[in-house]
Amino acid sequence: MPMTTSKGRVNKEELPGPVQRSDAKAQRTFAKAHDSAVKEYGEGQRAHRVAYSALKHTHEKVGDHWEPKAKGAKGPSDRQAAGGVRTSRKTAGGVDANASKQHLYDVAKRLDVSGRSTMNKKQLVKAIEKANNRKTAKARS
Repeated sequence: MPMTTSKGRVNKEELPGPVQRSDAKAQRTFAKAHDSAVKEYGEGQRAHRVAYSALKHTHEKVGDHWEPKAKGAKGPSDRQAAGGVRTSRKTAGGVDANASKQHLYDVAKRLDVSGRSTMNKKQLVKAIEKANNRKTAKARS
């Protein structure tokens, strides 16, 4: 099912929940990338992976939704997103693992991650990813 109409508008009910709760730019980015991937690869998991990869270049997951990256921080959010088609590394689940430690600390503070002041960058990424997953699961119920 296409995620955009013939006039280019987004079918919001077709989007995954976290993308539905995000801004219009995130919704357009995901929907257009998904529709393009469906034409190339067919409907399914690969089209969703392509759409999320496109979204991760302009947005980062914070809690149960996607927020635009800071100006000048555009680009892949983790090593997997930077690697291209033939890589199979673990992703950071939408967390901008390439961001500064200060940025990650600020996101962890917004998500009320306990123990954040003693965490290194890798630990902050993992803690934010877990907090995001909890918030998304809570939003589903």
